[in-house]
Amino acid sequence: MALQLVALSFVLVLVSLLAAEGQKEPDPTVQGAPRETATCRRPQWDWRLWLAPDQDNYKENEEVMLSCPKGFQPSFTRVKCVREVQSTSFGTHVYREVWDGKLSGGGWVRIQSYVACVATCRRPQWGSRLQLAPDQDNYKENEEVMLSCPEGFQPSFTHIKCVREVQSISYGKPEYREVWHGRDSGGGWVRIRSNVACVATCRRPQWDWRLWLAPDQDNYKENEEVMLSCPKGFQPSFTRVKCVREVQSTSFGTHVYREVWDGKLSGGGWVRIQSYVACVATCRRPQWGSRLQLAPDQDNYKENEEVMLSCPEGFQPSFTHIKCVREVQSISYGKPEYREVWHGRDSGGGWVRIRSNVACVEVLQVVPGTLEVSSTSIKLNWTCRLPDACQNMQATCRAMPSSPPCEAEEVKGEEMLHGQEGTFTCPPLQPFTDYSVTISLPLGTILFSWLVRTEGTVPDKPEELWLDPSTGSLRWKALPSCQGEIIGYQLNITTRSTQDGAFLETERLRLSSSVTEHPLPEYGPGSSYAVTMQGLTAAGAGAASLWEFQSNSSHTPHPLDISCRSVRDISPSQGTAVLLLHPIAHPNEAAREHQLIVAATHNGTGVEGACVGEPQPFNASQQPGAYMAAVLNLTTSTDFVLGDGTRGQGYHNAALRLGSDYTALLRLVHRSQQVEKFTCVCYSFSVVAGQPPGSWRGTVIGVVVLLAIFLLSAGILWLVLSRKRKSLPSKAKEDN
Repeated sequence: MALQLVALSFVLVLVSLLAAEGQKEPDPTVQGAPRETATCRRPQWDWRLWLAPDQDNYKENEEVMLSCPKGFQPSFTRVKCVREVQSTSFGTHVYREVWDGKLSGGGWVRIQSYVACVATCRRPQWGSRLQLAPDQDNYKENEEVMLSCPEGFQPSFTHIKCVREVQSISYGKPEYREVWHGRDSGGGWVRIRSNVACVATCRRPQWDWRLWLAPDQDNYKENEEVMLSCPKGFQPSFTRVKCVREVQSTSFGTHVYREVWDGKLSGGGWVRIQSYVACVATCRRPQWGSRLQLAPDQDNYKENEEVMLSCPEGFQPSFTHIKCVREVQSISYGKPEYREVWHGRDSGGGWVRIRSNVACVEVLQVVPGTLEVSSTSIKLNWTCRLPDACQNMQATCRAMPSSPPCEAEEVKGEEMLHGQEGTFTCPPLQPFTDYSVTISLPLGTILFSWLVRTEGTVPDKPEELWLDPSTGSLRWKALPSCQGEIIGYQLNITTRSTQDGAFLETERLRLSSSVTEHPLPEYGPGSSYAVTMQGLTAAGAGAASLWEFQSNSSHTPHPLDISCRSVRDISPSQGTAVLLLHPIAHPNEAAREHQLIVAATHNGTGVEGACVGEPQPFNASQQPGAYMAAVLNLTTSTDFVLGDGTRGQGYHNAALRLGSDYTALLRLVHRSQQVEKFTCVCYSFSVVAGQPPGSWRGTVIGVVVLLAIFLLSAGILWLVLSRKRKSLPSKAKEDN
């Protein structure tokens, strides 16, 4: 192993000596001696690089040009090879090859890294006045380039860079396009979509040093809007400004411009700024109430700037004119600290300090709970909360426009109101009519306004109702909603048979307001009708109209008499009477519960009332009205003893009183949602002292019964005697 190392060392020394010998300069004294030239091998850089001249070796200091395919650029466009001493061995220099690259300024610099074809973009063709730094024909991808313009102008972007984006794929290879991005005011990069141009600019205005400009720049583009603000407690004369370049003069056919600034008004318009813009001491908008209206309407107000206050109609502020004053609150580190104080103008014109919130006060207040509305009047109690504002108030009450047939009469209700409180009453009014109640000041300022409708009342009675004999239907003219909204009609139809005066049938119907006709029940010959009709409103039923008809004459009404059935076997001493009752149910109807109602009257109207009324419980201590004596399930005719004293659930068959007139009603009731039907048969009788217990018919029946009993007894006696005679001869023979 040691021998190998010695041999290797010998070989290396020998090579060094030979190299040093080969590099010896020829002796200049020797004429014609050849001089060897140092060379460098072709550099192994990017394979896409094109070298000119294109050789495998280059002489020392020979300048070589580098280029790349379209869309790319080498790191250096000119290079040269230089041989520098790497080390010295045994007095002989050992050299190495290095390459230098030429800078754009003409100097040479050592190439420290790999030279490659780098993607590039061509210089953008945006305008001749635009200055690029560095100023090149091509720029590398993502290389940042600075833009500038001549004095008085500014580029849209001050920093740009090129980005290569894939535009399409062709034969499996991407095709690129150049896209330029610009740095915005926030420092981010945005795509440039239009030409970058040198835009006329204005220098930063030299106003109050306390002003803050946003954006904060040394130059601003023409018509670029700039926001101004100040430290807390101050406000600029204008919050938004913009620069405008206007022609000052013309020299040799060229316009000479000057910079002027415009300020934005609160209404949105622009005005030329004629003076120095400064930070002025201000006060914030007072937070007193949402209904309070300030003029001018701003977030901040200058010190001593007069502000007008107003309120919605019917309200008034405590102060109509205010202004802000800044007072020294304390001294901190030798500097005063201010606070905002608002002053208001009093009724005498002087300014006083406002010590509480300014609010919209209701000038005139109608006392809650005192508004009274009836069908014929409107009344209210009022109170003035600001006496100075309540001078010469006038209250009016007027009818709103109406249409026939419910035309409202004109009301002249006007009254001057005096003092701080009072009561206003409209004159007699019409029911269910709209009225406007207004309290106002002389200049037309309305302090109180109320649109109200008077309460409705019961309607007038119907005037037009007739019978259509061809259909047997009642027809009538609809009532107008003048007294109140018509919600329906109450129709009562009482039917009597001319053949049986004891029969009485009454229908009570509740009809809709849209109905104007109804068929008569069982209309035909031999029937008479009494019809009552009432209009209905929310206030109740109005006056009733009565019409009477007979089926054979619809034009001439006839009195409708009641002829009740007689009663037999009336016993004044026992207080009873026997009624012969027949079922009222029609043949096609199932038997229903019958009620027997007793009324102490013979009056026809009382009979009708008892038929449709609700009987009260029998009260022995009072003069009896109509009461229920029995509840029966009648299927066949039967004799019923009235006054036998029996009791049941809801009824009492009380004994009849001596010296009283009675009408007994056998009643059948049918009720549905809209109809009540009462069918009655009446029995009329009187309980009189000394009255025989029955009629001649009863006497005859009694005699016949007694005679039958007598004959039957005689027959039985004869039969017994005849059998006895037969048995006597037989006994005599036995004795013999």
